[in-house]
Amino acid sequence: MRSLIWVAPLCAGLGACNATPDPIGLQPGETLLSVTGTGRTEATPDQALFTAGLSSIAADARGASERNARTMTAITQALAKLGVAQRDIQTRNLSVNRITWGANKGQYEVANSVTVRMRDTGKVGAAIAAVTDAGANIVSGPDLSVADPEKANLTGYGNAYKTARAKADAYAAAAGLHIVRVLSIRDGGTGGELPQAGAGQAADLKVHQTLRGKADHLA
Repeated sequence: MRSLIWVAPLCAGLGACNATPDPIGLQPGETLLSVTGTGRTEATPDQALFTAGLSSIAADARGASERNARTMTAITQALAKLGVAQRDIQTRNLSVNRITWGANKGQYEVANSVTVRMRDTGKVGAAIAAVTDAGANIVSGPDLSVADPEKANLTGYGNAYKTARAKADAYAAAAGLHIVRVLSIRDGGTGGELPQAGAGQAADLKVHQTLRGKADHLA
């Protein structure tokens, strides 16, 4: 995963101050400087989510439900053999409907699906193959992500600040000033999208995210 982090540390705008202290902390004789910084960090996706389920049709709701339950049990067992914990298999949807049109009119359809969290991304392909072999006829995903993106972003936060501080030092030097203290730091949060990829690409996938923020320095 690659994260782009826009921080706006150090407040840029050089100019003399009035003798009266500024409410935000600017002191007489100080100049406010505000700049932005960008930091980057990389992390490999360490989990994948996909949905698996099936739709069963029978003459009555009970028959469709029993058929569905047998297959879902087989799906769960197949995932367990791959080391997927029960807590990582969560029911996503369960519906029972009487069919009112078409060749199966008057019969019942039971649909059920679960969301599967794969903590070993190297087994995603095998897991999808296992659930389809077990009888799943509804499969979507996988969606790859980092389980703890904030941990991965910490390096980027530091890099963003270092970049902004270097800019502030350069501006101050060009103006014949120097940085005396940090007035404020503002972080605008993160955001981003995970590219689509097949299970075989999990190890190399890069995720792009963006972070914005701001910090003020006094010179």
